[in-house]
Amino acid sequence: MLSVIRVHLPSDIPIVGCELTPYVLLRRPDKTVTTDDVPESAPLDGHFLRYKWYRIQNDKKVAVCSVHPSEQATLQCLGCVKAKLPVSKSYHCSPKCFSDAWQHHRVLHDRAASAVNENGNEEEEVFGRFNSSGSGVLNTSLSGSVSSTSLTNGSTPLYPAAVTQRSGGETWFEVGRSKTYTPTADDIGHVLKFECAVVDVETKVPVGHANPILTSRVIPAPSPSPRRLVPVNGVDVMGHLDSDGRISSSGTFTVLSYNILSDVYATSESYSYCPSWALSWPYRRQNLLREIVGYRADIVCLQEVQSDHFDEFFAPELDKHGYQALYKRKTNEVYSGNTPTIDGCATFFRRDRFSHVKKYEVEFNKAAQSLTDAMIPTNQKKSALNRLVKDNVALIVVLEAKFSNQGVDNPGKRQLLCVANTHVNVHQDLKDVKLWQVHTLLKGLEKIAASADIPMLVCGDFNSVPGSAPHTLLAMGKVDASHPDLQVDPLNILRPLSKLIHQLPLVSAYSSFARLAVGLGLEQQRRRMDPTTNEPLFTNCTRDFIGTLDYIFYTADSLTVESLLELLDEESLRKDTALPSPEWSSDHIALLAEFRCKPRIRR
Repeated sequence: MLSVIRVHLPSDIPIVGCELTPYVLLRRPDKTVTTDDVPESAPLDGHFLRYKWYRIQNDKKVAVCSVHPSEQATLQCLGCVKAKLPVSKSYHCSPKCFSDAWQHHRVLHDRAASAVNENGNEEEEVFGRFNSSGSGVLNTSLSGSVSSTSLTNGSTPLYPAAVTQRSGGETWFEVGRSKTYTPTADDIGHVLKFECAVVDVETKVPVGHANPILTSRVIPAPSPSPRRLVPVNGVDVMGHLDSDGRISSSGTFTVLSYNILSDVYATSESYSYCPSWALSWPYRRQNLLREIVGYRADIVCLQEVQSDHFDEFFAPELDKHGYQALYKRKTNEVYSGNTPTIDGCATFFRRDRFSHVKKYEVEFNKAAQSLTDAMIPTNQKKSALNRLVKDNVALIVVLEAKFSNQGVDNPGKRQLLCVANTHVNVHQDLKDVKLWQVHTLLKGLEKIAASADIPMLVCGDFNSVPGSAPHTLLAMGKVDASHPDLQVDPLNILRPLSKLIHQLPLVSAYSSFARLAVGLGLEQQRRRMDPTTNEPLFTNCTRDFIGTLDYIFYTADSLTVESLLELLDEESLRKDTALPSPEWSSDHIALLAEFRCKPRIRR
């Protein structure tokens, strides 16, 4: 007979909006063991599995700490209540928790006050595109993916249904009838119970016991203070959102670049300071999606996207928000346990803003093979390939704009845009390989530029700090022969040094914060820049490393920067030790720039 051997949950702490899928191990009638579902529509030997979820509701409601969501709150900030901030942000678990968080907590009060003074519409200004209700409900723009599933957890919609049991001040509400359950705002502060029973298909009566498991209390999804777009074109007002959430300015477009931290690398060994529930993929994917969708970028360049996550999650979810998806996987797999996993670069663009013209795939392994065939003596080819073959890739996409650009000299002419998305090799001792990969990419982009007069964007995680040889080549168009990185070149692939040049007029978008005149918000951003390199102080922040590795470069003869997404300050991140954290689900921060096309001047 069909029997349940084991039931357990992958995470003890359930979070609003994040799917709970229990692990259920079964023994079939033929004695084989499986994790496959046995629905009523396909019973085994006259039996099927029935699932039920309950919310255990105490007569006393439990509030949850806004800083440590797994802790019960013991005090409330009345300033938040007065400022009409979401009530979930007002709770703290101890006086020390409140005082430690005050430096960052006070910003919410200040923003609420300034928003009321400016236009009386504090909610939109304070919470921007991460607008959340006091109950911890996810951004309403996710209705197509998250919120709707919260309402139909199983075959019967809109729970809770009848009270199933009441004892000792506890009431159990049935909230779901499928194996998977997505906690809602109504579940915050309550324990959930999952039951899995073998049921006779004829009598509909359970056989044996129900295999119940209890969760800890449901916590709200942490909602980080939203990052604002800061104008850098001298206009002394904050960009305002149009009805669709984008900065409303005709003829401009926005580009996001973000290394989202592949699940295969998000291990508790590497990030022991991050709570296990916040490091789990079911939580991180929803938090990342909420963040990415919230930026409303016209073009999205993501790195470290696992191929299965692209196919099963990001492509279909972002499709609901109007994005077309393109993907280039790396050329080798990483083994996670017994499962081969591979990540790559994914580029998305809004169909209402752009159409796809052409796609180029750059595999640095193929370039390495060609290079060794042409330059390396036969007896050294194997060791050369061992050094050069690192599976990194780049995805180059040519798009055509569907919007008009003010000031373009020939409005009838097609407005094309070339967007490169790459993830350069991580190993710090392979300085020659990093530089060679960046040079190879730039040579490919030069060929495209020679065949078409086209603005270019080069985005990604270059695993190279400001001032390194790869960064210098990108920003300056050449690398000085005395640069210390050039001393590492055992294969002589960087010689002659005169070839380490390119003709693309590339400028780092975020250098605009350092170069341009003072404006509203610019002074604060300038303090988050390195004055010696004109780059952010960091885009990657872990316990062991903090520095800038990610960039958005643009061709300055054809594009101009209008605004930039504000940078984060290290102090606010260090309250959670480092990234990733419950608020930010990658060890990198997202970069976003708004551009305008300049009138055409032939290069």
